[in-house]
Amino acid sequence: MSYLASNLRFLRKQKGITQNELAEQLDVQRTMISAYEDGRSEPKLATLKRIGELLEIGIEELLEHDIEKLGRKALQNRGINILTIAADENDNENITLVGQKASAGYLNGFADPEYMEQLPQFHLPNLSKQTTYRAFELAGDSMLPLISGTIVIGAYVDQLRSVKSGRTYILVTQTEGVVYKRVFNYLEENGKLFLVSDNEHYKPYEVRGEDVLEVWEAKAFISTDFPNPGDKKKALSLEDLGEMIRDIQIDLKKLRK
Repeated sequence: MSYLASNLRFLRKQKGITQNELAEQLDVQRTMISAYEDGRSEPKLATLKRIGELLEIGIEELLEHDIEKLGRKALQNRGINILTIAADENDNENITLVGQKASAGYLNGFADPEYMEQLPQFHLPNLSKQTTYRAFELAGDSMLPLISGTIVIGAYVDQLRSVKSGRTYILVTQTEGVVYKRVFNYLEENGKLFLVSDNEHYKPYEVRGEDVLEVWEAKAFISTDFPNPGDKKKALSLEDLGEMIRDIQIDLKKLRK
């Protein structure tokens, strides 16, 4: 089964190109584009190659892969981007801090060395020198007990397929900006990631793999606020705390005997 018609329509709309504009670039009538997208006609090989160039996709994927349903095939093996890394005078990597106010600019500047050099940098001991880390300041209360203003330190994930379901990540996406969520990986099934907030008042949502610019796996956080077990909005309730204390008491009694 050929997916040319649906893929052509989907990719054209995704890039914001009208049928008239595509027809002009291919030097064909607009009615031919309509016929291609309806499945009433197929382009000649030379035109097909030109379509692939314009839409930045291989002919095999354009013809044989259901992109709208499964996402771009190449996502499963691609690196997310080439990182811009900050280093000290001894060539040791620093951790760049992306604050709340810098989050919007980060979407356009994360690959720009001049922009990245302007962001605050710091160093933490005992971190792996084989991994690149970045820090992001949280905004909002979607990931309680971590509150707004908490700084989460993430380790760079260079392959989307390496995202492990159920773990927390900082994602930089074209559609949602910089977010910190619990992520479930459905790239194999439908080309998407499912994002869940630890605060039940926020609804889960999906992002397409192709919209992800960077992924950082949460490894540590810095906060001036200690979680309060008595706050019902926190992940740890009084009942949870009581159960933990009872378990500890039972263990202590066993040790004394």
